[in-house]
Amino acid sequence: QVQLVESGGGLVQAGGSLRLSCAASGRTFNNYAMGWFRQAPGKEREFVGAISWSGAKIYYADSVKGRFTISRDNAKNTVYLQMNSLKPEDTAVYYCAARLVYYTDYDGDYDYWGKGTLVTVSS
Repeated sequence: QVQLVESGGGLVQAGGSLRLSCAASGRTFNNYAMGWFRQAPGKEREFVGAISWSGAKIYYADSVKGRFTISRDNAKNTVYLQMNSLKPEDTAVYYCAARLVYYTDYDGDYDYWGKGTLVTVSS
């Protein structure tokens, strides 16, 4: 089992920044690829980005490319999502998720999920 806890969400004005963290506990963190997903009110959950187990490969959705940055610190069992130039359409609950070794952009491939943290971007 892997337990994931997101933090860092909140209210921010458009153009601002937030950094989300996802702390993992349980099994060996550096065996797991990590993904970030989000779900806006009334919409389906969507892929934001993912990072390989080593951090060497990172993949972003087109909607956040150039604005969001994913990183991980395996010594701290934590993955981060730095969000810059936030837009009102980024408002959503953000989730981190884990799966063994290889990352994908499909939420059904991920085995473990956090409970999410709410990000609200005001215009």
